Amino acid sequence: MDNIISIQNVSKTYDNGFVALKNVNLDIKRGEILALLGPNGAGKTTLISAITGIVTTSGGSISVDGNDTVKEFREARKRIGLVPQELTIGAFETVWNTVRFSRGLFGKPYEPEQIESLLAELSLADKKDNQLRMLSGGMKRRVLIAKALSHEPEILFLDEPTAGVDVELRKDMWQTISKLRDRGVTIILTTHYIEEAEEIADRIAVINAGEILLIEEKAKLMQQLGKKQLIIELKEQADQLPTKLKKLPLELSSDGLSLTYTYDINADASGITSLLQDLKEEGLQMKDLQTTQSSLEEIFVDLVSRKGGAQS
Repeated sequence: MDNIISIQNVSKTYDNGFVALKNVNLDIKRGEILALLGPNGAGKTTLISAITGIVTTSGGSISVDGNDTVKEFREARKRIGLVPQELTIGAFETVWNTVRFSRGLFGKPYEPEQIESLLAELSLADKKDNQLRMLSGGMKRRVLIAKALSHEPEILFLDEPTAGVDVELRKDMWQTISKLRDRGVTIILTTHYIEEAEEIADRIAVINAGEILLIEEKAKLMQQLGKKQLIIELKEQADQLPTKLKKLPLELSSDGLSLTYTYDINADASGITSLLQDLKEEGLQMKDLQTTQSSLEEIFVDLVSRKGGAQS
């Protein structure tokens, strides 16, 4: 899979001295969904703004489908659709006219069939004649996506696409994003909802204090950085851990009825076999066993905390 966006040594320092981006290097693959995760002030929106030409970089280069975003701005920009975080749409225009106008801005001919199809895909067909002020927040966000897709771009940027959207509509939006990917659209989204990235992303990029901490396939990231826990339910209550077991990464629950053993899934040996033998020798009888694995949220929090958190 070739790269549709290539970011090389990009930096951004504002006039007040604030460094928003520090030598960012990132390649985005054609047709993938990339989730860009990071706390507030991490540089997510600045990076998107740099790629889309809203912000001028202080150094480095960015190319979109082989087009330099500075030297060949028009060619690069027409390949991109942008859904901003803010609901930046007028109140009294209709859904249809809003999408039609956005299409015209990119020099695309008026094609009612294309607009009809787009609105239907985003469940907006029955709202096409409604004024924007009559729509709910979730519907307005769908209109923003329709505007961004009106000129049939190959790349779609979604900056916090489900902010302020209820859970049901959020999952509906995830399905819409997946359908766009199936159609060949490359999607880059920033999000505060870790479960959003865990649900739909192909790869995860974590940014903090203007630096990319890592870029990895979602499944591989969770395998490499995740930890597993073995939860052991006991037949009888234990008052405390036996001395022999205190040296292990083992925690006794407050009610004394379960033990939690944390281990690295990539280690040569998990230590579970010897643990179970030790439990038997100490007279602790098992009632049941189950395992859990780190969520993407736990991995993310751990990564960011190791780097000292976001800078304001």
